[in-house]
Formats: sequence, C-alpha cells, structure tokens
Amino acid sequence: MSAGDTPHRFSDSEIAAVYRAIRERRDMRHFRPGPIAPETLMRLLDAAHLAPSVGFMQPWRFVRVTDTGLRAAIQALVEDERQRTARALGEREAEFLRLKVEGIRECGELLVVALMDGRERHVFGRRTLPEMDLASAACAIQNLWLAARAEGLGLGWVSLFDPEALARLLVMPAGSKPVAILCLGQVEAFYPRPMLEQERWASRQALGGLVFENRWNNAASTLFADDT
Repeated sequence: MSAGDTPHRFSDSEIAAVYRAIRERRDMRHFRPGPIAPETLMRLLDAAHLAPSVGFMQPWRFVRVTDTGLRAAIQALVEDERQRTARALGEREAEFLRLKVEGIRECGELLVVALMDGRERHVFGRRTLPEMDLASAACAIQNLWLAARAEGLGLGWVSLFDPEALARLLVMPAGSKPVAILCLGQVEAFYPRPMLEQERWASRQALGGLVFENRWNNAASTLFADDT
C-alpha cells in the first residue's frame, strides 16, 4: 500500500470514473428533444438527496415542472432577467446577449430547486453562517449534476430570474426561496470546455493563485513548488 492509500480506497477504475465525471461535467445550454426515463430521473433525484447538509437539515426541495404553460412562463421570467442583466453589464451588453443562457424550452426535464420554509428553526451550524442552507442545496445540485454526467445527460443551472416572481408562479409558501432552475436532458455532445470559456467570456484561473497557506495571500509554496 502506497503512502496515499487507505483500506477504504475505491478501485483505480472507480476513482477514475469519479474524477472523469468531475472533469467532464458541463453547464449545458443546448439540448435535443427526448424524455428522460422515470427510473433515471429518480436515480438523479436520489443522488441529490444524498448530499451533505449542515445540521442534517436537508433544506432542498425539488419542483418538477411538467406543465407546458408553466414552463413557458418560467422561460419568460428568465428572458426578462436576461435583458435586465444585459443592461447592467454596460459595455458587455451586446456580448452577453449573444450567449445562450438557458435551454428551458428544449430540455427533457425542468426542475426548480428551492430552499424550504421554516429554515430559521435550524440553528445547528447556521448560528453565525445562516447561508449554509444555500451551501447545502448547492451540494445537492452538484450531486445531481455529476450523476447526470455519468448517465450521459446534460444539465444546465439557470440563475437568471426574480426569485419572488418564480416563487409566486410555483405557489411556494412564505419563507421558501427558489435558488436554481435546472435544465436536464439529452445532448448531441458535451462542450469540450466550459461554454463561457469557449465563448471567451472568462477563463479558468490557475489553482496556484487560489490556494493559500496559513494566512490570506500567502502562497502554498510547498504544494505548488513546481509551478514556475
């Protein structure tokens, strides 16, 4: 057993599959028509529900949108916010408007992920960091995302919407909050790189500049000694 191995280690092929799903996961915007088998959707939702959560509060709620009129209304909300975001971007407005930011009409399944109501009752792990409910929901979304990639399905996270307006559309209770619209479905191909990187909107930062040692902005030189 090498220095990095433990008795709990997965096999090499299993480890490679986990890292492959992480490496090849993409925020998809282009889908082709076609349903997702109910048993597959259940596996993905179960993977999401197995996510860690602070204080085991499990704050996530999933709304499956099957009504075509509701789907169209959600797409209209997103389009409204897309236009508002474009104006807020100033000199990058035209560049932003050329990007495809959602696949709501085309995707096989549309899910809205929301934070439950009554979250103030959960104090464990949230007394000084109440936003950990959102962090927990994000873990559930990431679980679903990686499982979808392993199943050969694309997923796109849409955050361009007014949460109060979306909550009204979904008749959500007071205190709950939608945090993500997820487009899930079949794709022709996965982007070779993140779409926003392909479109030259942004580039991935070097890891070495994001990892510090002991104090802020102190480079972790022992980890990145070969990065010259």
